[in-house]
Formats: sequence, structure tokens, C-alpha cells
Amino acid sequence: MPSSGFTRSLRHLWALDKFGPGLRFFIALSLCTGWVWLFERIDALIPLYLGVIASALAESDDSWQGRLLAVSVSLGCFLLISTAIEMLHPFPFWLSAFMVSATFVLIVLGGAGSRYASISYATLILGIYTLVGLEQHSPSDAALWQYAPLLLCGALLYGLLSVIWYAAFAQQPLQQSLARLFRRQCDYFKAKSVLFEPLRNMDIQSKHLELARQNARLVEALNDSKNLILQRVSRNRTNAMTNRYLKLYFLAQDLHERATSSHAPYQKLADAFFHSDVLFRCLRLIRQQGDACHALAKAIELRQPFDYGPGHAQALEDLQAAIAYLHKQNNPEWNDLLRSLRSLARNLATMDQLLGQASNPDALSLHQDSSLFDREPQSLREAMLRVTQHFSLKSSLLRHAIRLSAAVALCLLIMHVVAPEQGYWILMTTVFVCRPHYAATRVRMLQRIIGTIQGLAMSWLLFQITPLLWVQALFAIAAGVGYFATRTSHFKASTAFITMMMLICFNQIGHGYDLFLPRLIDTVIGSLIAGLAVFFILPDWQGRRLHLVAAATLRANSKYLRHIMQEYSLGKTDDMQYRIARREAHNANAALSSSLGNMLKEPGHYRRQSDTGFEFLLYSHSLLSYISALGAHRDNLADAPNYPSLNREAEQLADSLERLADNMQELKPLNTDCAIEEEQYQRLRAMPLAEDDNLRLLHNQLLLISQQLAPLHKLASRLAVQ
Repeated sequence: MPSSGFTRSLRHLWALDKFGPGLRFFIALSLCTGWVWLFERIDALIPLYLGVIASALAESDDSWQGRLLAVSVSLGCFLLISTAIEMLHPFPFWLSAFMVSATFVLIVLGGAGSRYASISYATLILGIYTLVGLEQHSPSDAALWQYAPLLLCGALLYGLLSVIWYAAFAQQPLQQSLARLFRRQCDYFKAKSVLFEPLRNMDIQSKHLELARQNARLVEALNDSKNLILQRVSRNRTNAMTNRYLKLYFLAQDLHERATSSHAPYQKLADAFFHSDVLFRCLRLIRQQGDACHALAKAIELRQPFDYGPGHAQALEDLQAAIAYLHKQNNPEWNDLLRSLRSLARNLATMDQLLGQASNPDALSLHQDSSLFDREPQSLREAMLRVTQHFSLKSSLLRHAIRLSAAVALCLLIMHVVAPEQGYWILMTTVFVCRPHYAATRVRMLQRIIGTIQGLAMSWLLFQITPLLWVQALFAIAAGVGYFATRTSHFKASTAFITMMMLICFNQIGHGYDLFLPRLIDTVIGSLIAGLAVFFILPDWQGRRLHLVAAATLRANSKYLRHIMQEYSLGKTDDMQYRIARREAHNANAALSSSLGNMLKEPGHYRRQSDTGFEFLLYSHSLLSYISALGAHRDNLADAPNYPSLNREAEQLADSLERLADNMQELKPLNTDCAIEEEQYQRLRAMPLAEDDNLRLLHNQLLLISQQLAPLHKLASRLAVQ
């Protein structure tokens, strides 16, 4: 039994998404430490460590073949920049010109795609690391020309470890990504269930905003999983396991569309059925489905069977019985809401079936279009074309490249003119802290300074506790692993760990105590430079771009609605174009939520429209929910009576959304009387109800969509005022 418990603990540890990368990092640092102690080359510890870090920053999840290519490209870039910096180091002016130019070029090249961005950023960091080593040695020092090769050796070591790792555990990143996806799905279900609490005068807005935030996280997880699956499918590396995960991904997509669906305003349901338990039964079933998503995530993570269990069927039967009981009351005021409840119950029943199918994903058939859209460039020409598209001051990437280049130039000027002790830390801090947006930069400024203070305190405490260098070296490895495990999620903690690791490394060569104050001062200066740069040099205020992001949301919703109506006209195909439209609509909504979150951290003048923006997000998310319900229930209705007129109304709704988006984007003045929207709403209300349930659902959802247009129009007119 103890052995079984230990094995289970190991399985859970292995399943953690940070464990694998952390273990690789630990092995790389341990090998570097062992080598320098074995051959008494303590001076080589810092460049080897820094090379490992740079290689890890360039890492992307892929096959071992793809990883080998990425490592080769990264090492080539590392070699070029380190060699150039070594050659130009005796000439401060030309070195500075090269660093500024390299910063601009590398940031812009990152616009080609996420993989290019990782390699470009890591190359820039390694260039700074090369400068770190050169600043420590005099021109006559024989060790000067060994620094760059040692950096490359550290990078090569981690690169080879990652290639071997991906060859041995090819499916692990995908497993962890899918597990994270279904956990996000669980969080969304739990947030959605709160809306069904039968409370009068409920703060529905705050709950909708929380739901929008959870949807943004879920959309991000969907995109991450899609990218990892695509890397395997696009290179014809499919096997039974990959096919199983592909089916689970499509299942998650279907669940997402159905979970985001809304069939009626929630407050109306709460007011009408306050004395009934029907909403409690909806809430209970949705939470059970959320728990099932969490259990599925754990099963994927641990590679164990998933059993949906029989208990959910009873909850569904109880819900249907409660709706049937309300129907028997013959309350004419409830007719429309009861139809919505029946549609909701159908939707929940379908989600129940989908989760049941997850128990045996191999049995699922990919009868629909299983192709995936690859957003990464497919050739060098396409990559360069993407880069050239950013050569406009309207591009956030180009503005960031200019801003960061100017900040690097100022850092180098301070280093050469003022000549602070260990001044390269100013440059390093600026590059790490300066982000494309003010909000992210502001947060990083504070976290960098606080994290540095924490790292200095931990280092001082360690030096006091034990003077033994080999013990400190062990703590350096632990700090390095801590940095790597937290670098993407907890910037303050990662800063504390990397500060501790670097001070321990310098202490190995006798300079640890001398660097406490310079490290703190340089960190503060570098953070201030990053903050001033993002504030004054081509600032990209989210408050000024809010109308553009909002317009993109409306346009994406319009496109999604058009594709849904095509499916109603031609039959359900679930082809790639439909899925792209669905994903773009959710991505746009997530981008609006993220933009508003960033805007709240901007100076007061730039967030004056935050209230309007959040209200717009509320209606936009409701609009997407009503459109998603149409997508969840889509079927071929081309031959049904009254469908042509409903199809025309849907086209007009899509046209209205596009027209509103165009006017917002171009900052055209908008009429606030909303006459066109009101006219269409009244026209839909006057249409006779069809007897067919599917047609009634289509009619009801179009009516709900049209209700959102007037408030969206009024809010758009306020956002369009700059």
C-alpha cells in the first residue's frame, strides 16, 4: 500500500505541467555545476548558466525533429549576435549602434509568428548576456574570448536535452494542454451556473463580466491546445494517441459553443420561476458537468480511464420533469420562457452526451471536417510578408520595437557615460520589464523591484547561514529551477529566484557581497527607464484603441452569425471555415476583455471610458451567447416554412453589426435614436410563431440578438468619441 501511494504521488508529480521543463532545467544546471567543480572552472559557471537560460527562453513545444531545427536556428542566431558583440566591444559607439539596431530588428522579426518571437527574444537576451561577460573582463584577459563559446555550450546543452526529452515524451505537452483546457472548461461551467441562482435583483452585470473573463481564459486554452495538435497533424505525425486527443479537442470545441449559449435573459427566468426549483436543477446539472470536466482533465493528465458515471442522467431527468410540471400550469405568461427552458434542457442533454462520449474517445468518429487552420507562416516568404505588414505606426509591434530600441540606447548611454558599477543590469532590467503596453510594463516595474529585494534578502540570509560554496551551488540550482518554473506565471517570484541564482554564482568567484547595492540600484534605474519609455515614446494607450477592439468584436460576431445561417441553409457541416468564424468571435471577445483589463491600469484620462467599455463588453458577451445558441442547435431548415424570411432578418442583423463596426472604426458620428434597430426588433416581434421547435428557436434567438443592437448602438456612439 505505501508503495502504491508513492507511485500515485509520482504520477501526479509527473503530470504537473511545470515538472517536465523544470526537470530539464535542473539536469542542465546540475551538469554545468558538476563540470565547473570537477575541472575547477568556477569562472565558467555564469556563462554556462546564462546560456541554459537563453536556450530555455527560445523553447517551443514541438516534435523532436522540429525541436532540433529550432535549436539549430537558435544556436545560429546566438552565434551571430555573440560574435558580433565580441568583435564590436572595443568600439563603444559601434557596439551601441549594433545593439540598438539588433533590438529593433529582432522585435520586428517576432511579428512573423510565435516561434519566431521566442527565438528573437531569446537572441536579444543572449546578446545582453554576452555583454555581461565582456563587461566583467579587461581586454587583456585571456578568459574574455572564452565567454561567448561558454554561453553557446550552455545553450547547446539545454537544446540537446529538450530534443531528447521531446523524442522520449512526445505526447506529454499535449496531454497537459488538454488537461488545462478541460480545467478551464470546468471554471467556465461553475461561473455559468451562478447565473441560474433564482435571486431577485441579482447583480447580473458583475456575474456576466466574470463569465466573460472566464471565457477569455477558456479561449486561450483552446488556442494553445489547437496549436500543439496542429504541430503534430501538419507534419503527418498522427497516431492513435494523437487522433484520440484530436477528438477530445473537437469535443471541447462543441462543449464550449454549447456552454456559452444563452436562450433567455437570466433575470427574466429568475423573476418568473422564483417559486420553482427548476433553476436550481439547471444550476445543479451545470455544476455536475463542470465537475465532470475537472475529472476528465485529471484522467487525461494521469492517462487513466474517464468514467462519466450514471448520476448525471438522473439530474437531467429531474430537470425535464420540473419543466414538464411548469408546462402543466398553463400560465400564458410563461410560454416564451418555457420554450427557452426546453431549448436549454436540450442543450444540457447534448452536453451530457458529449461528456459521456469522452469516456471512450476512440469510438468517436471524425465524420466532420477535421482540418485545422495553421496561423503560423508556412514559408520564409510568408514570414517576411507578415513582418512587412507591421511597418506602420498603427502596429503595436513596430511602436514597441521603436520604444524598446530607444530605451536600450538610453541604457547604453548611461553605461558608457555615467559608468555605474555592473551597469549591464540596467539594460537587462529594461528589456525584461518593457512590454508593448503600459499596463503590463507598470505591473512588471513594481514586481521587478520587489522581486529583486526579495532575492537580495534570500541571498544575504543564505550567505549568513552557510559559507560553504558547494552548498550555495546547490541553492543556485534550486533557484534556477524556481525561476524557470515561475517565469511565465509569477514574474515577481521569478525575479527573486534569478536574483538569488546570479548572486550565488558571483559569490562562487568572490564577488557576491559587492553586488547587492549595485543590483538594487540598477534594477530601479532600469525599471524607471522602461516605465518612462512606455509612457512617452509612442505610447499605445488601450483607452484610445478601445473603439477599434470593440469594432472588431462586432465584425467577428457578424461573420459568425453569417456562417451559422449558412449551416441552417445547407445543413450542419462543422467545416473549418465555420470553426474559424466561431473561434474568431470568441477571440475578439477575449481581446476586448483583456483590453479593458489593461485600460484600468492606465492613467485616469485614458480610462475615462472604462465604464462604457465594460457595459459594451456585457452586451457584446450576451450577443455572442445568443449567437452561440444558434450555433449549438443548427440544423438544415432550408425547406421549412417561414425560414426564408427569418434568414433575411438574420442577414440584416449581420449587416447592422458590420455597419456599426465600420462606423466605430472610422470614428463616424452615430445617430443615437437607433431607429433602424428598433424597427427590425418590432418586425421580428410581429412575425408569426412557427409550430416547428427549431424554427421557433431560430426566431427567438434572432429576437434576442436584435434586442442587443439598440444598446450596443448607443454605447458605440459614446466609444466613437475620442
